[in-house]
Amino acid sequence: MLARTDVPGDLDRLIHQLAHADDSTGSVIPADAWRDDEALYLQFDLPGMDRSTIELTTQQHTLMLSAERPSPIPADARPVLTERPSGRFTRRLTLSDVLDTAATEAAYDNGVLTLRIPLAAHAKPRKIAISGVVPKQLTS
Repeated sequence: MLARTDVPGDLDRLIHQLAHADDSTGSVIPADAWRDDEALYLQFDLPGMDRSTIELTTQQHTLMLSAERPSPIPADARPVLTERPSGRFTRRLTLSDVLDTAATEAAYDNGVLTLRIPLAAHAKPRKIAISGVVPKQLTS
């Protein structure tokens, strides 16, 4: 069998489980986000999830991510320790309209889903050429 001695840890886990017991959207997927002059990058932690269970959609300005990790414990077994969450996980993010969501790229490696969403052409920084001729409206 398995002996446990961290009673405060068990109590913390129980409180966490009870607080999220009625969460109909599932557990939240942790994420990091950053951008450069070309794109927005998002990374989501999805450890132990099969690529086939990951669903990623965009609609208008909303990104919806869901994935599922089944419980490894057989239905007829008696759990002794269950610390790793299982079930449906979701994340919904509102995206800016300066992103070109149609050109989104996604890769899944070692339990991390990485998205690259390019900036729309109108949102990218661009240089403006300066000529030596003053436009007519500015000289009047």
